[in-house]
Amino acid sequence: MVMLSTELANESSAMHIRNAAGLALKNTLSARESARQTDYSNRWLAMDDATKAKVKQDSLMVLGSPSQKAGGIAAQVVAAIAATELPQGQWSELIQILLEAVNNATNTNLRIAALQTIGFICETVKPEILSLRSNEILTAVIQGARKEEPSSEVQLAAIHALYNSLEFVRENFDREGERNYIMQVVCEATQNSNVQVQIGAFECLVGIMSNYYDKMAFYMERALFGLTVLGMKNPDENVALQAIEFWSTVCEEEYELMAEAADAAEYGELPERESKFFAKIALPEIVPVLLTLLTHQEEDADEDEWNVAMAAATCLSLLARAVQDTIVPAVIPFIEAHIKAQDWHQREAAVMTFGSIMDGPDPQVLSPLVNQALPLLIDMMTDSMVQVRDTVAWTLGRICDLLIMTIKPDIHLHPLVSALVNGLQDNPRIIANCCWALNNLAEQLGVYSDDETQAQTGPLSPYYDGIIQALLKVTETASNESNYRTAAYEALAVFTAHAPPDAIPVIQNTAIAILHRMEHLISVQNQILGVDDRNNWYDLQTNFCSVLTSVTRKLGAGIQPLADRLMTLILQLIQCAGKASTILEDAFLVVGTLASALEQRFAPYMQAFLPYLHPALKAHEDTQLCTVAVGLIGDFSRALGDQSTPYSDAFMRVLLENLQSDVLNRNVKISILSCFGDIALAIGPAFEPYLETTMSVLRQAGAVQPNPLDYELVEYVTNLREGILEAYTGVVTGLKNTDKVAILVPYVSSMLELVQRCLADEEKTDNLAKLAYGLIGDIADCFPAGQIKQLLLAEWVGSELRSRGRFPPETKKTVRWAREMVKRATA
Repeated sequence: MVMLSTELANESSAMHIRNAAGLALKNTLSARESARQTDYSNRWLAMDDATKAKVKQDSLMVLGSPSQKAGGIAAQVVAAIAATELPQGQWSELIQILLEAVNNATNTNLRIAALQTIGFICETVKPEILSLRSNEILTAVIQGARKEEPSSEVQLAAIHALYNSLEFVRENFDREGERNYIMQVVCEATQNSNVQVQIGAFECLVGIMSNYYDKMAFYMERALFGLTVLGMKNPDENVALQAIEFWSTVCEEEYELMAEAADAAEYGELPERESKFFAKIALPEIVPVLLTLLTHQEEDADEDEWNVAMAAATCLSLLARAVQDTIVPAVIPFIEAHIKAQDWHQREAAVMTFGSIMDGPDPQVLSPLVNQALPLLIDMMTDSMVQVRDTVAWTLGRICDLLIMTIKPDIHLHPLVSALVNGLQDNPRIIANCCWALNNLAEQLGVYSDDETQAQTGPLSPYYDGIIQALLKVTETASNESNYRTAAYEALAVFTAHAPPDAIPVIQNTAIAILHRMEHLISVQNQILGVDDRNNWYDLQTNFCSVLTSVTRKLGAGIQPLADRLMTLILQLIQCAGKASTILEDAFLVVGTLASALEQRFAPYMQAFLPYLHPALKAHEDTQLCTVAVGLIGDFSRALGDQSTPYSDAFMRVLLENLQSDVLNRNVKISILSCFGDIALAIGPAFEPYLETTMSVLRQAGAVQPNPLDYELVEYVTNLREGILEAYTGVVTGLKNTDKVAILVPYVSSMLELVQRCLADEEKTDNLAKLAYGLIGDIADCFPAGQIKQLLLAEWVGSELRSRGRFPPETKKTVRWAREMVKRATA
């Protein structure tokens, strides 16, 4: 670290070397994962004072470097040290040093770097740690952002620092006078002669709206409506993008508030926060600007490059969700006037507008418009301009997803399917959109037909073979531009999942085609040389696995004739994949699905597969792979039932070892607890040797209490409790109606203690409540009448079972069942 800080401070060294040294220094201090960050912080704090002082001194010195770039890197280093030391009560003089630097009239670069440092610190350090200095910090930042500041570079650094400290200044924002001053400075900065300052100021307004929506009514009326509409018209695209983002943020907030209000109304309550309906009020001003911006498409626009036309389309779709039916009359004249225009920009903008308003307004309002537009849109799939065809395919996908009832099978389906299948031979982006539209068609019409009595056929049945053949043809390509090949494989998986019974032969043929491709790809894997070829190989195997998972789930026990071939290929794939964990995850998912489909007939494959499961269970640093591997143990236990008994000892041993790991992600440990329940349920009385250890682990885990102010921890504890209740339920159900049920008696009180804690939690989820009530019922149902009568007669049990909580119908049903079980057990 001393070597790196010396290099960073070396003014005679080349900038790219100083830059590399600074980044390396910062990366020894900060990490994304919290466990690694703790290690890094402890390592720094354990260093001797002289070394730390040298690194800090070098970094602070570089803040005033003649090179602004060096100062910016040093700002990140200083902030990374501050994030470790300030919470420990160390380096308390830093803020004073930075404030003095901001007020240094002679060194502009020092002022800029000091403001950047302050911004980074405010972003990473909890506000309460710096609460005593927060007013001075905010004053320094606002002073730098004022229009009177002579240096636009200082203004820009101050605006960015303010953006980074928006959470930090919450208390200041609560005070009207201070809030007015902050808003005045930011609004004035949107009119700055420096474009970068304007962009930063609009970015700040976006953050302010996101954090302080409830306090914005006064400013919207006085300034923000006008400033942001002007901003959207700004000739500089980057300014316009931030102004559009401002309205997108307003719409997102108001949509969320609408959902909260609907939830509250359902339970006869008032919402905690109310919408100010800014979007609805501003609709006449902002819609014409957005519609104009939609016509600013570039003919050769890169799909990965965000531009005003894309931003305007996104804002329009968010606006439709926020204002609902009100959007329709505001945009229909534009659509009607431009959908047949000579200029492709106007045609594409009209179609984009139509597609963007599909989600939000009442389907009854949109249905007649869609019915009228569908034939025209289907015809436009042959438009001369690729941009128009692309947007038409996307719009048809939106209709298939959101307004399936407008597609009349006898009128629209044939021309629609024909147009989408023809689109599979077009440009890569259009193919991807056609695949997505076909996806939605299969999903929505599948749901539609499943609602009827189990019909043998579905609206898409006559087209199944043709669509799947066309998709298979798309997937034969070597390229995957715009992810179109992946989209085609995803469509194959969806068509498989939603196939009606009369399309099953088509699905079986699809499975054989994919298995054949997989065999070929595995046979040539030794010939793969370059990184691109290897990535392409991985990509294809992932796609094969997703289709095979879908096929297996659909065919169920009917997969049996292909099972040997499928399992052989999956084992070969696992061997080829080596340490490529994404391939292993996908292969394991196929195996889990096959086990669920074959149930006890999966037993012959266990011995061949288990050697590959164990290393995945020990891959503690690979959270995703380990999670999938733990899930497989649950799949095997459920599939094999008591036939899994010979494997249960090895399973329990590795799962208990995993719980002891310091490296394993805590969410995987929740999956492990839940998995205990699957094993217990499968092997019933044979679970006795593991009962005491399991119940002890579950009791300890159930004692974890959340800090109500730490939202992440609250969510984690909720998930943890759900996992424990699932485990308890499995154990109780596995021993129910067996001669070993009595061994549960010593554990009943600790199970009920957890249930009581879960139900007393005001923030409990519906799922947690359902599991808790279900466990009460299972425990009561487990024992002969009177055996645990005293525990079930506890006052809280009766009170909870009589409560009329805000629960969905399924949970209420569980409560009624639990009440009956308790009544019977206490009779």
